[in-house]
Amino acid sequence: MKENRDGRAATEEKMKREELEALRAKVSCEALLEQAGYEIDLKESTRRAVKYRRGGNIVIVTHDGRGWFDPLSDEKGDVFGLAMFLEGIPFPSATEAVASIVGYQLSRSEWRSSRSCVPLKDIADRWCGRRTPSPGSGAWRYLCWDRSIPPAIVRQAIREGILREGPFGSMWAAHVDTEGRVVGWEERGPDWRGFATGGSKVLFRFGSSDASRLCVTEAAIDAMSLAALEGSREQTLYLSTGGGWSPATDAALAELALRPGLILVAATDANPQGDVYAERLRALAEASGCDWQRLRPPAEDWNEVLQNRERENGKGKPRPAACAPAASREAPPGMRRPLTRPDTDAATREGS
Repeated sequence: MKENRDGRAATEEKMKREELEALRAKVSCEALLEQAGYEIDLKESTRRAVKYRRGGNIVIVTHDGRGWFDPLSDEKGDVFGLAMFLEGIPFPSATEAVASIVGYQLSRSEWRSSRSCVPLKDIADRWCGRRTPSPGSGAWRYLCWDRSIPPAIVRQAIREGILREGPFGSMWAAHVDTEGRVVGWEERGPDWRGFATGGSKVLFRFGSSDASRLCVTEAAIDAMSLAALEGSREQTLYLSTGGGWSPATDAALAELALRPGLILVAATDANPQGDVYAERLRALAEASGCDWQRLRPPAEDWNEVLQNRERENGKGKPRPAACAPAASREAPPGMRRPLTRPDTDAATREGS
């Protein structure tokens, strides 16, 4: 790394700053990724964060194509840093690689956003300006009908003040900071997926505020789905990172993990990214001195598990009030039955 830094400094001395800035303006990070064989994941992308995949590798492009970060590590930077990251080359070689694709045309039109960060007061005003879901509303239909979230769970989230009606039949799920202020929200709907423009990802929080068990998922819908599958266990707080892992998210989780007797449950998706997040949670638990456990969904994510259960029960049948698996290795008093796969195998549980 020291050699790379030294090489970058030496090259910047030789090249005029204007030349470097011109290259940054002409070549987007997306062009570099396409050249390297990465493909865009439209389902997981928004205007502000475009996700690219190549096998198990993920790179998220930000700042209108001028910035990037690797959600599976701490790597981030500009287009030159991306070239160094992708190819393992020093800065002088990275500038040549970037210069070689000036004028490269993306396979799709680049997203452009004219909005910038929004003051916290404006975020709060926008949140308060939306009504809460009600039976038959767009968000209600999306959550209860499309995503199989039980009405009781939706009503609980409404009572906790963390759900709002979004446009075009979508729902908003609030992210709050350590002071309980709404700082952003996940946006999900039949034809829309994103995050509040100008908002901040911290944590979606559903359940007991003084919980001794924290279940961390990657989406608010997964957090509510797991709560439905477990029957909203007492002393459990269901959390969502909103598909990312910001420094604010890390700080909020570290603060929560300091509670005495806490169990930190990694309920992230059953894929490589979910496993990486689970390892981060284990490291956080070890640093905080709390217990850690892995609760892996027996499908891709917890909402898929919930929807599979609903299909097994049959359309039109009333939903059971609860189905309560434990993320611990021993069943607590009163536990009814373990979460099962469609083939009746028990859901995977791992713990330290």
